[in-house]
Amino acid sequence: MKEKLYQRLIELTNGKQSSHLLQTIAKAKWSKRIIPSYMKLYDINLEEVSKKQQQFSCLHDFFTRELLEDARPIEKDPAIFTSPVDAKVESFGRIEWDMTFLVKGKPYALQDLLGNTERAAQYADGHYIVFYLSPADYHRIHSPIDGEVLRQYTLGQKSYPVNQLGLTYGKKPISHNYRLVTELKVDNKQHVAFIKVGATFVNSIVLTNTTTKWRKGQEVGYFSFGSTVVMLFEKDAIEFTDNVVKGSPIRMGEAFANML
Repeated sequence: MKEKLYQRLIELTNGKQSSHLLQTIAKAKWSKRIIPSYMKLYDINLEEVSKKQQQFSCLHDFFTRELLEDARPIEKDPAIFTSPVDAKVESFGRIEWDMTFLVKGKPYALQDLLGNTERAAQYADGHYIVFYLSPADYHRIHSPIDGEVLRQYTLGQKSYPVNQLGLTYGKKPISHNYRLVTELKVDNKQHVAFIKVGATFVNSIVLTNTTTKWRKGQEVGYFSFGSTVVMLFEKDAIEFTDNVVKGSPIRMGEAFANML
């Protein structure tokens, strides 16, 4: 009953008008007045940010803030995948033989997530990891590894919350929300799916790098609101590092998996 009520409430509020309203408020000049209380609410460290508080033009400008160049050291070993975002490790593990994985007890099908059965089959018996970005986090997205971009495409239309309530009671938001899928070829052999998932009614995932060659740590885009990143790996391609713990924070540039 609780799940159905939550889903109904989200359906009623998730439309073009609500999305437009949120974006309009966040980009309005007067919204810069909200920045001090936003910083206090989420305990944001301004010392690592590239601009001073008064230099931000609006709340959206602050939300998509850039950091100082040395604020996030990048693990240099070419055989190590690094976190593409500041986030919490929401879930990770092995992809089942039937091409599903669990998040908050809900099974997610790879063909739904990727929109293609053949591409999904590449990751059967492989591994997955889900990174959740809260409103407090740095929202720029960076390449997790050196690789060649094979294709990029979008799926889905609406975006539901991907916070604890959304993942628990929502209609599988990870595989049904608006999402931007990037398929990478790494080390000239293995394929990696790098999926950016929109959230909170706003389908704004902005690409800032449209080249076909990505370098580890290089910025590739940003989210306009709190969101999620999912990464998929082929069978016997990686092993997770010891610092990957469910519910633990991870910063962009920190190691999370070793290439096998």
